[in-house]
Amino acid sequence: MTTLGSLIYAIRIHALRVHFMDQCRQAGILFLPFALATGVLTGQAIPSGNSASAATVTFTLDFPQSDPTHYSIAVDESGHATYECTVKADEDSEPRTYRTEFEVTARTRERIFEWTKQAKFFSGKIDSGNRKLALTGEKELTYQDGQRSTTARYNFSNLDPVRQLTALFQNMAGTLDYGRRLDYYHRYQKLALDDELKRMEEQAKNNELSEIQGVAPVLQEILDDTSVMNVARARAKELMQMASTAPPGR
Repeated sequence: MTTLGSLIYAIRIHALRVHFMDQCRQAGILFLPFALATGVLTGQAIPSGNSASAATVTFTLDFPQSDPTHYSIAVDESGHATYECTVKADEDSEPRTYRTEFEVTARTRERIFEWTKQAKFFSGKIDSGNRKLALTGEKELTYQDGQRSTTARYNFSNLDPVRQLTALFQNMAGTLDYGRRLDYYHRYQKLALDDELKRMEEQAKNNELSEIQGVAPVLQEILDDTSVMNVARARAKELMQMASTAPPGR
């Protein structure tokens, strides 16, 4: 091929490449807004920034005689936590799901994963097997990361790390359910706030709650609302101070 022929050939190839790239860019401009709006066009979710393989410990409790009748708390290795529960506004209403997210303290995160490791990641029977014990709810502990997924169900366990995890998660759930009720009362029944905050304050002082910072947003909303009774606002302020001064992991 002559030098002139080679030059003409190169120009044609470059033109084809530019045309192809322009088509791709145009397609991308048309496709991206729709993909962002749906998130499911290609069957792949848009990345959320959280790795699907992040190690996560989840505690679940099902107990029809309690309120809520079902809840779960999932904590990942970064300390990000999600609480979900199934509740009824009243006896005649349909069950609904309440969900909130928060960050646990570094000490709590360390304890959860250390106790999980001591419990061998729940890979085996952890229930005591004692059928004479009262049923306190069907409990489930799950560990999941990019390489393994293990689940164990129990009513009561003789394993100390499992008992520690159970107590910690139940105390966390108690705190978060206060947050759910306080949010409801603040919206629809402000006169009920003081009694609820008083009970929460007493349990917090008795070390029966943990991760109070998880409900700080609703406490702050109550504190900032001048239409709420001053005594209730004072209790909300006290609880926020307890959350900020509590020993790590409490």
